[in-house]
Amino acid sequence: MDQQQPIIVFSHLRWNFVYQRPQHLLSRLARNRRIYYVEEPVHDPSGVLSWERIEEAEQLSVLRAHTPTLAPGFNDEQMPHLMRLVAQLMQEEQIRDPLVWFYTPMALPLAANCNPAAIVYDCMDELSAFLGAPPELLEREEQLLQQADIVFTGGPSLFRAKQNRHKNVHCFPSSVDEKHFAQAKNAAEAPDQAALPHPRLGFFGVIDERMDLPLLDALAKAHPEWHRDGRASRQNRSFDVAASSQSSLPGSAEI
Repeated sequence: MDQQQPIIVFSHLRWNFVYQRPQHLLSRLARNRRIYYVEEPVHDPSGVLSWERIEEAEQLSVLRAHTPTLAPGFNDEQMPHLMRLVAQLMQEEQIRDPLVWFYTPMALPLAANCNPAAIVYDCMDELSAFLGAPPELLEREEQLLQQADIVFTGGPSLFRAKQNRHKNVHCFPSSVDEKHFAQAKNAAEAPDQAALPHPRLGFFGVIDERMDLPLLDALAKAHPEWHRDGRASRQNRSFDVAASSQSSLPGSAEI
């Protein structure tokens, strides 16, 4: 594959939400390739169709479509607007035969506008199991599996779920950025937790419906002397939640 071939990524995750699998992989790929990271659209009451563009790195552009449609995500109602914007992007950037990379099957209709040289499906979560998942997600995923040239899964259980549905599936587990968190050995403790008493329980990650929240509540009630500190993205009464930047996380590892 041509090392200069650009990559267009369609993702359900905001780039600046939580620094996780897409950011780890794509920031590294951007060292050698041009990356266009397309987020879910947002509603623009002005009715003006446009791209909001942020240059995260020299070869990594984050693109957020502004459309007059209220429907959330890569909804079918959004597709006519998104297809126009993707066609505009392809023309203005002179993109030819890109590698198209999907984190959500819901964006699959946009592949037709890209004339992809190859399609990658990086399945990092079982999105159909999330609260509020679109009812058409499973059908759209089946279509993506039929069109994808290669499928990566974010862990062994996802691999087992997909391995018989595509001929070229690879388990590519998410992991810890060892070099980044190794800085904790010498990093100063995060100021917002320095005054917290011991013993402490720490958590790094997203707090959502996949966690056993009743269990955490029971743990908090059973051991009020344990101080619970969550470096997370959503508030829950079992944790004192702090949204931390990626750069500050090593200092938060001082539990």
